Amino acid sequence: MRRANRDLTFAGVIVVAPGEADVTGELISNEQKAVLDALHLRKIDLADRVLIVNPGGYIGESTSKEIAYAHATGKPVSFTDPV
Repeated sequence: MRRANRDLTFAGVIVVAPGEADVTGELISNEQKAVLDALHLRKIDLADRVLIVNPGGYIGESTSKEIAYAHATGKPVSFTDPV
C-alpha cells in the first residue's frame, strides 16, 4: 500500500488511504477494529475511485466488505493484481 500511495501521490493523485493498524506489531482491540472499519467506509465515501492493493490476488474479509460497499455506492474499483 505504501508503494501504491507513493506512486499515485507523485503522479498527482490525492490519495485517501486506509489507516495502518499493525505498524507497531501490536494487536488492536475489537473496538479499535470496528472504528477502523467504519472509518475506511467513510474514506470510500470521499473517494472518486477505489484501488485495491492485492498482492498475488489476495483479498481479505475486511477488504471484501469494502469492495462491496464501494460497488454499492457506485465507486469504480480496480486492483493492483488480477483477482
